[in-house]
Amino acid sequence: MSLSHSEKAIVTILETSDLHGHFYPTDYRGPGDKPLGLAKLATIIQKERSRNPALLLLDNGDLLQGTPFMYHYAKYDRSGVHPAARALNALRYDAAVFGNHEFNYGLELLTNAVENSVCPWLSANILHADSRQPAFGLPYRVFEMPEGIRIAVLGVTTHYIPNWEDPANIQGLAFEDALGAARRWVASIREMEQPDAVVVCYHGGFERDPATGEATEPLTGENQGYEMCMSVEGIDVLLTGHQHRLLAGELNGVAFAQPGSAGAAIAKIQLEFERTSAGGWSISRKTAGLLLAEEAPHADGALLAMFADQERCTQAWLDQPIGMAEGDMTISEPFAARQADHAFTEFVNRVQMEATGASISCAAIFTNEARGFSEDITMRDVVSNYIYPNTLKVVRLSGRDIREALEQCARYFTRDEQTGGLRVSASYMEPKPQHYNYDMWEGIEYELDISKPEGRRVTRLERNGEPLDPEATYEVVMNSYRAGGGGNFDMIKDKPVVREIPTDMTEILADYILQRRVIRAACDHNWRVVY
Repeated sequence: MSLSHSEKAIVTILETSDLHGHFYPTDYRGPGDKPLGLAKLATIIQKERSRNPALLLLDNGDLLQGTPFMYHYAKYDRSGVHPAARALNALRYDAAVFGNHEFNYGLELLTNAVENSVCPWLSANILHADSRQPAFGLPYRVFEMPEGIRIAVLGVTTHYIPNWEDPANIQGLAFEDALGAARRWVASIREMEQPDAVVVCYHGGFERDPATGEATEPLTGENQGYEMCMSVEGIDVLLTGHQHRLLAGELNGVAFAQPGSAGAAIAKIQLEFERTSAGGWSISRKTAGLLLAEEAPHADGALLAMFADQERCTQAWLDQPIGMAEGDMTISEPFAARQADHAFTEFVNRVQMEATGASISCAAIFTNEARGFSEDITMRDVVSNYIYPNTLKVVRLSGRDIREALEQCARYFTRDEQTGGLRVSASYMEPKPQHYNYDMWEGIEYELDISKPEGRRVTRLERNGEPLDPEATYEVVMNSYRAGGGGNFDMIKDKPVVREIPTDMTEILADYILQRRVIRAACDHNWRVVY
């Protein structure tokens, strides 16, 4: 406890979020130390602890998925204590909150991580479907700090998870509206516990610009941070995540922060308290900021050593050669590759079609870091291009549904008035890049004209040279995220699922290459974007 005199005190709260399994300072795409990862943040945590022992360290979710390290553990290892639990224990986290990606590898693995963590995992709105009671134990925890200061930490998670997740991975669970749960539990905590401060640790983000209040995304309920600040009485601090944004500030008297992703930063909230006339404590000042991993002098050696063997196995697995590409399947310009049919996306779509028997497929280039395949293909190439643990679903869509989906895809582009060319629409770049919400299709022939108004940009839509019948139905294969309507594809949500392939797409791609050893670049140029 840092004391200027006996009547004042300071409590520091540190928050990590959306680490996505980044313990080491690497992005796994190539060599070189990167300004990211929990090992870098660990040195910052140690420095902050030395300055102020009255410190709470919280993780805000999406810890168990996102790197080849975590993928390799989940799919090929699973020995001993889960790496996430080992990291939480080693750094003496006080609590963790569930993110949406915690469920990607199933409840068994998640339960292992939760049960082996010394700190509690908090969840107020993830419930048993039958009893409607919290499924993972504690909704909140009250922490007794020096000088008798009591800090209540409530955990809530975006309730949009059923729109993305494989139903088998959330079987028996129900997801209560996060905003409603926060309102109900904060009121209860204030009445029952009478803490000196209430912190809501919310794996979700802001649906509106904190500065202007303007909507920054469709108000689906996926993110409700702005409304929490504005309408939930009794919140002192709102720690957010999910959107991978770097944010810190104050809104309606609530200090808020969001520390990006992959361990690029850690959020720091400081609460200054003063004695009340009754002998208790009241908050006199709040500050919110971000501490960047690039400011860390080095990565924590003890944390690196703890996972050295698993990291070594992961790197060896990534560098395994699995096949060769004949012809050019590299992506030199991702934006250009999204404007006309490309050999790499054609390959992904063809694999999806062969794996499922569907005659139409859609797939995305997930990030601008995707580089396709060079001549020699390794597992690193596969997981670098296909970074999510998606499975495949075949959905029955009408011709009209397909047209609407393509119109949604066309919203990815807008005309650049200065250059006369194309650029990515702002709605796909803010609050975070969403290149994964633009699909490219195989099995149909189409053209998107970006000079046309939104909703009327599909100027050609055919199948085998004939106009696609809006009333006819077609079997379309896509990733599980899109099949649930993720990315504002409401025309796909709740459509009949004809069949599912429960294998991760990365495994499907790797197995396809391993079986053939040589894959040949091909492109039938069935679609293009014009402007």
